[in-house]
Amino acid sequence: MIVVTGAAGMIGSNLVRKLNDEGYKDIVAVDEFSREDKNRNLENKQLTARVDRMRFFEWLDENHKLVQFIFHMGARSATTGYPKAVYDELNLNYSKTVWEKCVAYGIPLVYASSAATYGLGEKGYNDDHTVVGELHPLNLYGESKNDFDKWALQQKQQPFFWAGLKFFNVYGPNEYHKGRMASVILHTFNQIKETGGMKLFKSHHPDYNDGEQTRDFIYVKDLSKIMFFLMHHRKNSGIYNVGTGNGRTFLDLATNTFKAMGKEPNITFIPTPEDIRDKYQYFTEANMSKLHKIGYDEPFYSLEAGIDDYVKNYLMNNAVY
Repeated sequence: MIVVTGAAGMIGSNLVRKLNDEGYKDIVAVDEFSREDKNRNLENKQLTARVDRMRFFEWLDENHKLVQFIFHMGARSATTGYPKAVYDELNLNYSKTVWEKCVAYGIPLVYASSAATYGLGEKGYNDDHTVVGELHPLNLYGESKNDFDKWALQQKQQPFFWAGLKFFNVYGPNEYHKGRMASVILHTFNQIKETGGMKLFKSHHPDYNDGEQTRDFIYVKDLSKIMFFLMHHRKNSGIYNVGTGNGRTFLDLATNTFKAMGKEPNITFIPTPEDIRDKYQYFTEANMSKLHKIGYDEPFYSLEAGIDDYVKNYLMNNAVY
């Protein structure tokens, strides 16, 4: 039996699809299941049970002997709009309890961290454990994720295998429910459909031209492949970057979205909102050497291939994966 928390979310539901496709059907989905737009992500997937996140620890106490692995993808993922207490409860303290249960019951654990922990990238984007305590995230979400990473590294009692994954800019199917927090690709697709064009933020940094702000965009299907690898690897515990190692510009992203939709690019630039301007990242790129060193050698989707698959097979059909 495999447990996936946050199973109705974008990353969790893609992981469930990957597990099903690989022949794993005994899956317990943990989430709050209160939103039909999220529950749609679990349609046509084989599950053993659905467990409300507030009942999960009680359920685990009763069923831990059946559980072989836990993927903890559940979190409050919005970067703004909630007080610190919410992030502490759902991202920090809930994750601590998941960890402690995995220690007590001998269950291996993979959990979702975030590249938001890196802040403006003053310390680079290196997943070396010695850097974790020196990072300065830009928002409460990033702080909560970094606080848990720091806590995990300090624990003398650890699951016999664990991995914290610093997800970079994830895009792909099953993110319709995310609203403002959806990927720029989904926003681009919707803007093009509604207006025929796309507005990107201007650069307010002398080293970057408009549209050349850079992110490490990773297709969600690649995340699932990495987590599936770690489920079988079960050694070399630690924190790992999960990006492609290849930063691309927002201009690349928008241009390829137009191309996948069969339209000529129509891109204009607007000022970055002042409330986020001083916290805006102009460059992110994951150092992926640590994951490669433990044996992960699968190729990543290029931005072109990922956008083409996402747009043509999902967004154009309003389909889930």
